[in-house]
Amino acid sequence: MSSKELEQALRNTLNRGTKLFIPYIMAGDGEGGVSNLENRIRFLAEAGASAVELGIPFSDPVADGPTIQEAGLRSLANGTKLQSVFDALQQFKEKSPIPIIFMTYINPIFKYGIDAFFEECATSGVSGIIIPDLPMEEEQLVHPACKRNSIALVRLAAMTSTKERISELAKRSEGFLYAVSVTGTTGARAEHASNIGDYLQELKEISTVPVLAGFGVSDADQAKHLGSFCDGVIVGSTIVRLFNEEKEDEIKQLIQNSVICETSV
Repeated sequence: MSSKELEQALRNTLNRGTKLFIPYIMAGDGEGGVSNLENRIRFLAEAGASAVELGIPFSDPVADGPTIQEAGLRSLANGTKLQSVFDALQQFKEKSPIPIIFMTYINPIFKYGIDAFFEECATSGVSGIIIPDLPMEEEQLVHPACKRNSIALVRLAAMTSTKERISELAKRSEGFLYAVSVTGTTGARAEHASNIGDYLQELKEISTVPVLAGFGVSDADQAKHLGSFCDGVIVGSTIVRLFNEEKEDEIKQLIQNSVICETSV
């Protein structure tokens, strides 16, 4: 699925009056490692997810909180390599039920080789990529390769950014715009800043692609609240924890209780 097809798939969901819900999972986490990846993606699609954000385990995950850091260590202990993730995705790319977006850091991409990495993404059915430690000023390192292979480069907007910077990020983002809804790393939060609604609404007004809030979204009430200001949410640490605790029924409830219709907002 190309970057344009990713955006269209998300818009098709929105056009049905449903908010977007993108769960994050760590590739290779859990029993079976990467061999269980297809089962988890299918489970999330059947539960109502709009797409899957797929983390690549990395030894220095600067944007991740404790829950996802621990998932990365479990995945590495399972022997997960970037190539093994590509190999697993290639086995079911033609029948993947939803778009897959990578979340990784710039070092693994450099080590694999920038051109080779994005060519492999395209042949593995990856539609987009999120690189939290790649600043906008350095994105030309990878953007030409993204364009050649029709991989959407999803930009992250931070609450601490200036209006000028947020405007530029919103203009550049492809597939969707990732609105970081906390100041800090990933992980559950009891509450969000009082101005979170204004921040998300401002992004929604200037972005030409769907806007999703992520970081610190841990339950359906938070998902519905943040989603009422934008196009949906991304949930990571809670999904990772529930998979690790083998509480798939709670994952399904979380997704279905978060994916609300526009008319009920």
